[in-house]
Amino acid sequence: MKKTNIYDCSIIEIDKHHHEKGNISVIENGKTIPFNVKRVYYLYDVPGGESRGGHAHKELHQFIVAASGSFDVTLDDGVLKRTFTINRPYHGLLVVPGIWRELDNFSSGSVCLVLASKEYDENDYIRDYNTFKEYKK
Repeated sequence: MKKTNIYDCSIIEIDKHHHEKGNISVIENGKTIPFNVKRVYYLYDVPGGESRGGHAHKELHQFIVAASGSFDVTLDDGVLKRTFTINRPYHGLLVVPGIWRELDNFSSGSVCLVLASKEYDENDYIRDYNTFKEYKK
């Protein structure tokens, strides 16, 4: 695995096409995002004060979009932390492998859409922070 850090993660602006009947934004494999989408999931109805995530992936790339509302994503590479507020449906956060992530501060009615580079694989997860720190060494 390539040694990654929080600066390998970034906000990507998604093309927004305006129409008087509403906007549309399109995400294309290998164009908008640097991977092919193999899985899509979304988080919603997250109770106030709750957080999600709290893990890292060994190989999975993710693109996180606020389809509705807003939330914060805190990224941690084992040395540095950086928090992004995701609050526009035409912006997404690219998260590379080897980064611990936590999502919190969900607004009422928010929907967190996640595009992932791989199908679900429990072996790709690092769910314990101390294990993550050892993995990053």
